[in-house]
This record gives sequence, structure tokens and C-alpha cells, in this order.
Amino acid sequence: MTAEHVDVLIVGAGLSGIAAAYYIQTYCPKKSYAILEARDVIGGTWDLFRYPGVRSDSDMHTLGYSFRPWPERKAIADGPSILRYVRQSAAAFGIDKQIQFQHRVRQLAWSTEEARWTVDIERGPDLEHVQRTCSFLFMCTGYYDYDHGYTPNWPGVERFQGRIVHPQRWPQDLDYAGKRIVVIGSGATAVTLVPALAEQAAHVAMVQRSPTYIVARPSEDALGNWLHQRLPARPADQLTRWKNILLGMYFYRLTRRRPEKVRETILQWTREQLGPDYDVERDFSPRYNPWDQRLCLVPDGDLFKAIKAGTASIVTDTIEGFTETGIRLASGKELEADIIITATGLTMRLMADVALEVDGAPVDLGQTLTYKGIMYSDIPNLAQAIGYTNASWTLKCELITGYVCRLLNYMDAHGYSECLPKRPAGMPGEESALALTSGYVERARASLPRQGSRRPWRTFNNYVRDLMIMRFGDINDGTMRFSRAGQRVTA
Repeated sequence: MTAEHVDVLIVGAGLSGIAAAYYIQTYCPKKSYAILEARDVIGGTWDLFRYPGVRSDSDMHTLGYSFRPWPERKAIADGPSILRYVRQSAAAFGIDKQIQFQHRVRQLAWSTEEARWTVDIERGPDLEHVQRTCSFLFMCTGYYDYDHGYTPNWPGVERFQGRIVHPQRWPQDLDYAGKRIVVIGSGATAVTLVPALAEQAAHVAMVQRSPTYIVARPSEDALGNWLHQRLPARPADQLTRWKNILLGMYFYRLTRRRPEKVRETILQWTREQLGPDYDVERDFSPRYNPWDQRLCLVPDGDLFKAIKAGTASIVTDTIEGFTETGIRLASGKELEADIIITATGLTMRLMADVALEVDGAPVDLGQTLTYKGIMYSDIPNLAQAIGYTNASWTLKCELITGYVCRLLNYMDAHGYSECLPKRPAGMPGEESALALTSGYVERARASLPRQGSRRPWRTFNNYVRDLMIMRFGDINDGTMRFSRAGQRVTA
């Protein structure tokens, strides 16, 4: 089998994959690259999720690309608008011509002797086995399983006579007009679904085991739109973007320093939305501090409006089991439903659960440390685009892609073929690389890379700090080891 070779192989044609391609072709113009996409379309998450109301939970002035600013007035945008934006961005820079669709990566093998990765792929509907090789591998696959969401094993599920749907596999033929719907879950998907379904359903009940912090925000950025009316496009885009970055950083920092104050402020905002008679402590007061898990955003307070209108409700209780007509709760209450939607979360699959080996030895990512939140200890010539958990995904991904370009250009300038973040002897892996307590993170914690006690093995979730490190920090920092073809990196 003759494998096609490129300098940089990007895996994934979603939001981060398109960004990676733009940076490679712009800042490393002599590098050949290709994009492998397991599905048959561009868009990643924004093509996969088709449930009613799907939208961003970050503002598009920061979730959008810095090199192609978000063009629309709504800052909290719906899924189809975001998908259109990603595809138009790929077409505008000719990136769409570099994508090989229906190429699912199954195994990655690095050879020090050859200084290259061999990538085993299943191609097309017949799963034909093909190979590609590359000098540098850039994983832009996100961190969850595209094929399966997470669904708990509730007692008696098989008894339910209605329809059960997971949002990750939303059936386009689902008619929910006039139906009684129960949405199980309290995360971003649930709070998005409930007001959208309530527009047509008879009633929507959101059943949560425990509350989540929910914050209302205008769907349009009033100051950003004002700036765009009065300034040329470029400075208006940059000012709006930095305004949102700095506000987000300030709010996150406040949650870390004064969690009780932020908690009470969020609950007060909720009381103002729902009125003094609503039991906010019962349904909107989590057991954890703000940003221990992601906050949920509701544009224009749509969830609160549906609750006040009586078309939606929240039930905080534990599910005891399913019945023929709905679900039975631990309190003894029964909720009747025609449709039950299990908005119960993601299944994490870092790097799409691809088998990985270096010089014939299998690699367990759960035993590695993250290097600057970009690479993994003792794995050469491989980077992964993982966005922020406390800010817009794309902010971190663009910093990562910019760093990768600096790294590749540095290697070319010095004749290096291999770069490897070498883990110091005795450096423990103290914490998960994803510092959240969300259920989907906890379920996958054993398989996730760790972070160490100090830089560059520790991440900070701080855009300005990361900007300084990734854009201006030394590439040869004493931790990254470089070698030429055939040489083996040693301590």
C-alpha cells in the first residue's frame, strides 16, 4: 500500500479544523496539508446537532474567527447560522478543497526512524482501509463521541410506550406539536431545548437531579452593534471582541475569588426573571460554586419566559424509574409524557478514541501530561486543538494553531524533524487537564491527560496569559526537545 504524504495532516473539519487549516496555509505557506473528516460534510458539532433551538452558548464575536469576524447582529446565534458561517469561511479561503470526507482515522503510529506518522483510515461507506503519512499531526476532533451520547440505565425504560430521544441523534420526523414532553437533564442542551419545544408542545417539564447556574443574556450585543454603526469594520470587530474577552475573564476571575457573592448575584438575577413567588433556591441553586461546572446561558431569558408563561416547568427530583406513560420520581410524583428527551450529556472521547503508538509502544493518554494545553508528554509532532471550558472554544483554538505554526517554522529554520515535550523525571500528574466537575468529565476522568504542578505542564484558562505564552514565549523553552531524522530524543 502506497501512503500519500503531507507535511501537516489535520483531523476534523469543524470549527477548530477550519481555523487550523487557515493558519497553516497563511503562516506556513510552504507546508502541504490535508484535512481528514469522518463525516461527509463540513461543520463538526454544528452539523451534528439538529435539535430544536440549537445555538451557541458563547458570543459569536469570540466564538467566531478573528480572521473572519462574525458578520451578523445576533451575538448568540442559532446553529444553522453558525454552520453556514463555518462553511462560508472554509470556502472563502479555499480550505474546502483540501478536505477528504468519509475518512475515519482508526490508528496513529509514529516512527522516530522515519520521523513521520502513519495514519490508518477507514474510507467511504465500504470502510476501505487506506493510509496517509505526515510529518506533523494536528487533531481537531473535539473531545466527545460523535456516534453516541450518554444515557443512564434507568429502571423500566423498556416499559415506556412513547418515544425516547437523545438530542445528539434528533429524528427529523419527530412531531412534538401538542405533546407532553419530559426533558431529562439540566445542562446547556436541556435549557436550550425546553423553550424551543415549548413553542409548540402542550407542556415541557425539565427534570433535573440537581440545579445548574443559568444566566440570561441579550442575544444581541448592544455595544458591539453600536460600535459597528460608528466605526470601520476592523476596529469595531477588534473592540467588540476584546470587550467580550475581558468581561468574560473578569467574571470568571470573580467566581474564583468571591464565589458566594457571584452565586447570590446569579440567584438574584434569576429571581428578577421569575418573580418573588418562585422557589429559586429549589430549582436554580446548585450545590457547587459558579464555574466549577459550565454556566448555562439563556438568550433573552427565553427559558424563564416559558416558565412564567406556564408552557414549561422545572422539576428538581430523582428519577426512580420509567412507567408505561412517563416517569416516576423518588418523591412519589409521576410525570406523564408522550415524548421523553434524554439530554443527559456527552460521552468523552479524546482524539476520537483513536489507537495511538510511538515506536511500536502503545500510548495511554490518561498517563500523559499536557504541555501548554497543546501537546502531550513524550508524544512527538502531535498537537490537539482543545478550546476553553470557561470562555469561547475558538479563542484557545486560535492560540493553539498560531503556536503550532511558530513551532513548525522554528523546526524548519533549524533543520529539525521532531519536537517532543519531554516529561521531567518525578513530575506527577496531579489534576485532570479539564478542570470541571461536570458529569461527562467525571465519567471520563481516568482516560484524560493530566496536568502538572507548574508551567509548561499546567494550564491556566486565562486568555491574556495564554496569548503571551503562545504568541511570544520561547519555542525552545528547555522542555521541548528537538532532533533530526533518525535521532532519538533523550532526557
